[in-house]
Amino acid sequence: MSGLDTSSLVPHDGSSTNEAVAGRGASASERIETVAIVVVTYNRADLLVNLLDGLARLERPADAVIVVDNASTDHTAAVLEASGLPGLRVIRTEKNLGGAGGFHAGMKAAHEAGFDRIWLMDDDVVPAPDCLTVLMGLDENCLMSVRENTDGSLIELAATRFDLANPLAVKPKTASVMSSYGDRARMPERVQLENVAFEGFMVRRRVVDTIGLPDPSYFIFYDDVDYALRARRAGFRIWAIRDARLVRQLDFSQQHDLSSWKGFFMYRNLFVVHLRYGENALVRAKPWAITVAVTVLSLLRGRRGEASNVIRALRSARGMRSLPPSSVD
Repeated sequence: MSGLDTSSLVPHDGSSTNEAVAGRGASASERIETVAIVVVTYNRADLLVNLLDGLARLERPADAVIVVDNASTDHTAAVLEASGLPGLRVIRTEKNLGGAGGFHAGMKAAHEAGFDRIWLMDDDVVPAPDCLTVLMGLDENCLMSVRENTDGSLIELAATRFDLANPLAVKPKTASVMSSYGDRARMPERVQLENVAFEGFMVRRRVVDTIGLPDPSYFIFYDDVDYALRARRAGFRIWAIRDARLVRQLDFSQQHDLSSWKGFFMYRNLFVVHLRYGENALVRAKPWAITVAVTVLSLLRGRRGEASNVIRALRSARGMRSLPPSSVD
């Protein structure tokens, strides 16, 4: 991918990539699966320090930790340089590729290096020491850690129901782990999901072989939803694992100013999901209905910025209707 300093994908502990995945030619029954953690970070060095410390405390250490530094301008580079985390590798991008571009680059690097599993996360989470042990002990292709706040309260918003069949469902996520169970104690050991967040999502390489990489054109928002939909449509089931705990360092908020640049991506990428994966013509027509409704209401309320955003979002989304390639090349 353009914009990447691929020469920086080198171990900080002196080991080679081949050493990290030594024995991968053996049959699965003869060896332990390898796993690479992929972290995307941008200008949140202090949160990254906490995450790296948490990764160092894992009972079962990762075979590699690939950090995609999305052209940070704070002291992220110094944090990474000073880290003694075994297996740490760094990709420094020449520009900010967004979360979607960062996870595309990191997953591509992990796949090319031959790892059996890839565990994705942002820089604002910290896994419990046994989190990776729990996930690696399960013979499943797609797994999701379950997030909580620093006070232990459940904050897992991954969808247990994502409705792309009902044209009257303005928001396709109609149920989540949190809305369905309330707290971790009420959850069964595993819960089947219909979408995920790239905060604790783990895939086996056969998933990547089958559906390809995350779509970098999303930039931010819905790249993880898109990937989950592609995985499910390829026949892979996704499980949230109750005992795989991931702690968020920040309060969770999905509220954004819809007249801002983030608002543009929220509208556009929601529209792309409907255009790509809507199960009938009425659902695929929802972006036009939403655009008309938002434009009228925004103008009546004097919010011209949001009206402009939603119109631009629809125009841009129409150019993204094609599915991304399933190739990892």
